[in-house]
Amino acid sequence: MFAQRLKQLRKRRNMSMKEVADYIGVAKSTYAGYESGYRQPTLETIQAIARKLNTTSDYLLGLTEQYDPISSNTNAREFLNHAHLHWDGVPLEADDLQLIRQLLERVVRDRAHSEEEQH
Repeated sequence: MFAQRLKQLRKRRNMSMKEVADYIGVAKSTYAGYESGYRQPTLETIQAIARKLNTTSDYLLGLTEQYDPISSNTNAREFLNHAHLHWDGVPLEADDLQLIRQLLERVVRDRAHSEEEQH
């Protein structure tokens, strides 16, 4: 799975093998070995590859389906629409996510109401 995801994401990001290999400090042939599954990178190398490909180590290792890292300006409403969310490995079902949405809507509504009272 690692080799397949590595190759697919590199292509999605329009990067050459040499570009990624140079960034992580290995020969192109070594990097090609990672994509073919012939070689296994160290954890430090996986982290460097993830940085270069703007993804997470978890995605490369098959621990998540989300290949784009969560940015600091992610809308919580949009985030909760992603499939495969979990809490420490326990899958969150649609009903669970609906409860979370309702709770967050109430928090936002109460905050707006509180701010109105202060002005």
